[in-house]
This record gives sequence, structure tokens and C-alpha cells, in this order.
Amino acid sequence: MNTGFVVLPDGCPTDPKWLFESPQVMTHPSGKPWLVGRWDADEIVRVQAGSVCAVVIGHCPVTTARLIRLVERVQSPSDASALARELPGSYHLIVASPEGTSVRGTITGLRQIFHTRVDGHPVASDRPDTLALLTGAGVDEGVLAARLATGGLLPAPLGSASVWSGIRAVPDDHCLLITGGRAKEIPWWRPPEPELPLEQGASAVHAALEEAVGGRTVGQGLLSADLSGGMDSTALCFLGARRTPDLLTFRWAESDSGNDDAAFAAHSAALLEHASHMVVAQHELPALFAHPADLADTEQPYLFTRTLARMKHTAGLLAERGSRAHLAGHGADELFGRLPGYLHRLLRRRPRLAVRHLRGYQALNRWPLRGTLAELARADSVRDWWRGQADSLTDPAPAPRHPPLGWGLMPLRAPAWVTDAAVDAARSELRKTAEIARPFAADRGQHQFLVALRATAPAYRQFAGLFGQAGIRLHQPYLDDRVVEAALAVQVHERCTPWEYKPLLAAAMRDVLPERVRARTTKGSFDEDLRVGFSRSLDELLELFADSELARVGLISADAVRTQLLTPQANLNRNFAIEQLLGCETWFRAARNLARNERRHRQT
Repeated sequence: MNTGFVVLPDGCPTDPKWLFESPQVMTHPSGKPWLVGRWDADEIVRVQAGSVCAVVIGHCPVTTARLIRLVERVQSPSDASALARELPGSYHLIVASPEGTSVRGTITGLRQIFHTRVDGHPVASDRPDTLALLTGAGVDEGVLAARLATGGLLPAPLGSASVWSGIRAVPDDHCLLITGGRAKEIPWWRPPEPELPLEQGASAVHAALEEAVGGRTVGQGLLSADLSGGMDSTALCFLGARRTPDLLTFRWAESDSGNDDAAFAAHSAALLEHASHMVVAQHELPALFAHPADLADTEQPYLFTRTLARMKHTAGLLAERGSRAHLAGHGADELFGRLPGYLHRLLRRRPRLAVRHLRGYQALNRWPLRGTLAELARADSVRDWWRGQADSLTDPAPAPRHPPLGWGLMPLRAPAWVTDAAVDAARSELRKTAEIARPFAADRGQHQFLVALRATAPAYRQFAGLFGQAGIRLHQPYLDDRVVEAALAVQVHERCTPWEYKPLLAAAMRDVLPERVRARTTKGSFDEDLRVGFSRSLDELLELFADSELARVGLISADAVRTQLLTPQANLNRNFAIEQLLGCETWFRAARNLARNERRHRQT
């Protein structure tokens, strides 16, 4: 491991320094190791106030003096939660006091915490594979089977669970408290009630985004930013240009004639007078699905394998141009997009308004009336939803245009290549999850937004790792806790409607975005890129799965995968499912090698 950290209780005999090149160590008052890892000097702040020590690792634009004043208020673990709610940015917060050490990440899962026991002591880390190396843990094939059998749509808590055996992920709204020989997961955050009207909430989102971007534009060398032509990335470019007018914008050119991103991106670029612009033609990019055997990292299966080669290529190109920090709009679709689960509560509280929204969605998406009414009539709990997914895992796929009104995003269905043994293991995991599941928010719509954020944020963390390998710090301001909180505080039926595209973001960026982009109602499509890339990589995919490790352990059928790869498809759903399968296959190969290498290390 090159970066990351391990948190140890006082007196733990484990020595994790061998995991890191040139490790850095912070100690307990006893002199025993407390925090061991490797991090950049400008991404860590440590302060001491009396008997309390606080360490912030990541991006947190706060002065040492202000952090000391805040830490002076900390007398207990609950006070540490209040500290986390005050700090901007995206970071891990580790606070040691006489009561113990608390460790927390971010509310989206962009920064997670994992823990296990090593030599009888609780140990925490920001990476599960770090703990797997320490313990020699193997793969949790039950959790892996659940991922394989649900095609990448698996919500938290199971979707964010560690795929390493014996290593547990702390829920994103909990912190880990280590006291003596015990580790306890304690809830510390809950989403705000969505009560603010749109205009008032837009002002708060504007302020949060301005602070999030502003803190990332100073003193980091050349700043680059995605400029796809969409509202999300364009907003970051214009906010960033306020302090760094000579930024470098970047986008992939498109091959699909129906994609109008180019026109919006060119219009925006012309208004960024002092910026330079980099547009990479399709023929200069690796095709989608290129080099399918490549690995993102050993943390977990990677969700976005189709673009892995392109992301690595992009990071290399930006590094060659001198970029040291890059702004990306990841998370904005999940935070500001259309997730209509809010219709459940709206129908019961404001039925006339709910019917109006419902008619809008039916006109937009052609939802079938009978199926929609059946979904809205459901009074199931989130635990009922998990049990239902276990029972229906091998049922036929839901009807086209199925309304996404459940506690998940869509019904979970097992792909054709998953074996009966894998389905049984996945059902077991789904039913175990049903016993502990709870709603992330009382409003089903609010719950859906948190499901979406937590489904993709860990993969966006892996994006950041790919850029980090090229020497570039990837910033994703839409996933900052303060930005997420500001958006979630707005009434759901105002920030999510069938008539406007991302109305909350559009209102928040009224004085930032070019009006042409702010009023945009379309979204670029890369379907043609996906078809072409899949076709070009088909032989490599067939070769990879002909020697599948997942098939070797009985989780998938290699013959069924081959059949699906070679069968013409009416839509792109197969390609997306193959993408998730590919992430599991490449990770599983690397994970088994990691476990073998650890055994060799311990033997020597």
C-alpha cells in the first residue's frame, strides 16, 4: 500500500509500518503507535488541545488556529461529532481523548472506515485491503456473490460492505469508537429534514459549493477541470475560474451524432477567457472496455470498468500538461437528479400536488398506470424490501419502464451467468441484511438519494486513486458533506420534478452558469461509444472469461457468459451487466493473489 492509514489502540503489538513505503507514525502518550500510514504533508492537520488530539486527513480548508479552537470544545466522543459537523471539505477525522479514539469518514461513503481485530485488538483503517494484508483475510464469497447476483444495483448497507472476510465497513452515518480492547459503531449523523423551499435552499447550496470549490483552487499548482458541457462540470469550471482563471479544461470528444455536449462545452469554453482547453478526439482515446483484464485496485470490485483504460489515459494526459489538481462533477447526478420515491409521502400529505407530479412522470417516462399505482400503494418497510428482493432474485426482469419507487433504485435480478450456488449465497446475504436494515431517512425519496450516493461514492474514491497514481489530486466537491447536507435540506418535490432538469442546481448556479447551459434539458449520450468499445474488446473479453476465476470457484458459468457475450442484444443492459461482472472478476483474481502474497510474507 502506498497511501492510507491504520489506527491502533494503545498497547496493540501489531506493527503495520511494513505496509507503507516511508511510513509516518503518530504515537499515543505512552509512546506506542497510534496512527501509522503515508499521506501528503498538505493533506493532514494535527492539533492538541489539553488531553484531546485531533487529526484531519484529506481536504479540509481550515486553519490550525481555528481547528484548535474547535477541538478545545471536545470533551467526549459526542463532542467529536459536533466537530465533524462544523468542518468543511472531504476528510477522515480521528479524535483521541481519555475516553478513547473515534474515527469517521464521510456521509456518502467517499471516505470509508473499516475495522477488524488483529492480535486480539481492534484496528481501523481507511482501506479494507490494508486490513486484509494485516490479517491475511481472504474473500467473503457471500458478499461477492451478492454483488454478482444483483448486477451492480446493490444498495447499502450490503452494497457498501467489505468483500474481505472478517473486515467490517462502518456505516457511513456512524463513527467507530475504540476504547481499550473494544470497537463500537456509533451513529453520529442523520440527514436534515427536507423542509426548505427551493430558493432558500439554493442559496445554501450555492454557498456550500462556492466554499467547496474555493478551498481547492489555491496553492496546488495547475488546476484542471472537466468541461463536458453538462451543468455539473460546467458549474465547477466557472466557480474554479473565479480564483484560478487560467485553469485547464478537459473533455472527451463524442462519437454519437445525437450527443450535443460539444455545442454546450464550446459555448462555455468561449466564456472562460483566460482558460486553456483540451479536447481529446475519440480516435486518440482507448476504446470503452479496452484492456479488460486491467485492475483498478484491490479495495473492492470496480463499478466502472468500461472506462478504466480511459481514466488512466486521461490522468496521464493531464499530468503531462502539468495538472496537479483536478475538479470533477462526480456525484451531482446522484445528488440533484430525478429519484421519484418522494411521491409516496407527497401522495399522503399533498395528494393533489402528488397527482400532478405523477402525471408529469408518466408523460416523461411512459410509466404504466397499473404498475405505478401498485408501487405507490405499497406500505412496505425497508426490511420488507430486502426480503422481497431475496425472494424475487431469479424472477423475470421487471417490465420496461418500471417506476423506480421502491426503497432501492430498481428491483434486483440475477444475471443469466450466476450459478444456483451463488444465487443461494446472495439470497442468504439479502435476508441477513433484512434483519438489520433501516431507512436512511423517513422520506422514501430522501432515502433514495442517499442510496444513490452511497452506491457510487466508493467507486469515485477509486477514481481518485487512479488520478493519484499519476500525481494528480482529484477533487469531487459535490460529495463534500456540507454540500450534500445543503441539498438534502430542500423539499424533495421541489428539487426533483418531472418538468425541470436538476432544478436545485440550476437555481443555485443562476449567477455562475451561462444561461444556455443552465437552461439545458438534454443529457449527452455515449451509447455509440459503448457499442463500438464492446465490439472492439469482444475477443479479449471472451478470452478473459474462458479462464474465469469466478467460474473456477462455482460462482458463475463461463459458458453462460460466453453465450451472453456472443448473443446480439436489443439494448445496452447486457453491456452494463458485463461491466459489473468484469469488475468482480478482475478484483477476485487480484484479491486471491493478495491473500497468497500475505501468507508468503508471514512465512518469511
